Amino acid sequence: MKRIVLFLVTNLAVVVVLGIVASLLGVNRFLTSNGLNLGALLGFAFIMGFGGAIISLLISKPMAKWSAGVQIIDGSGSADEAWIVNTVRRFADQAGIGMPEVGIFQGEPNAFATGAFKNSALVAVSTGLLENMTREEVEAVIGHEVAHIANGDMVTMTLIQGVMNTFVVFLSRLIGYAVDSFLRRNDEESSGPGIGYFVTTIVLDILLGFLAAIIVAWFSRQREFRADAGAAQLMGRKQPMINALARLGGMHPAELPKSVAAMGIAGGIGKLFSTHPPIEERIAALQNRQG
Repeated sequence: MKRIVLFLVTNLAVVVVLGIVASLLGVNRFLTSNGLNLGALLGFAFIMGFGGAIISLLISKPMAKWSAGVQIIDGSGSADEAWIVNTVRRFADQAGIGMPEVGIFQGEPNAFATGAFKNSALVAVSTGLLENMTREEVEAVIGHEVAHIANGDMVTMTLIQGVMNTFVVFLSRLIGYAVDSFLRRNDEESSGPGIGYFVTTIVLDILLGFLAAIIVAWFSRQREFRADAGAAQLMGRKQPMINALARLGGMHPAELPKSVAAMGIAGGIGKLFSTHPPIEERIAALQNRQG
């Protein structure tokens, strides 16, 4: 809950800072003279940036279950299921978080964690992961996902995405009004935004959206290093996590639904937009880690 409050406060702070900067630069007077209310624009940017991100966070767990086809297990089935549930419980106790729901989904090797709250999250592993890794390696992967939950990574990533969304919405519309005003500087009869505003806003929503995605992906990659280290700490040694990463490097990881892809153990291959660092860099970071 503290991270949810942080999320709200941070987005509010971003809006306040944008408002102060706009006032100091005289942007508010420019906007008012061109028929745009700065307060309304800031409110719109806040709602769009905060609203979509928080809704996505709150529905992340049920959406992950549905989109990945996760089957929830309680340990009462096979011996393997009991072992998975007990492993998650042991790591959750060590990390000081509530017992997450545990699930299995069909597919190539991968795993993910999701959920809006630390004490009611979800950890899911694929059948491919269970079939192609040793128990110690699977244990390390589970530790990695529990570390994501303990670190509050789901809320942190939503916070960063929300802040980026707020900037994108605000700047694209602010620049759109400036461009439209310049194009219609000799047209005193027309009122309201013109074609220049709409075209500029659409183009900048796309371009700034790409830039925001690069920034969010960078934060996501840093978070993966911390989760790897967290898994090593939970297990008491780093070699099992190194072995699990090395094995993943020789496999074709499953494509996870977009809503949980950033929380998987393995990600895409695009450098700038990848949510996960290269396997080699993750292994090197663990090998250089003390302890």
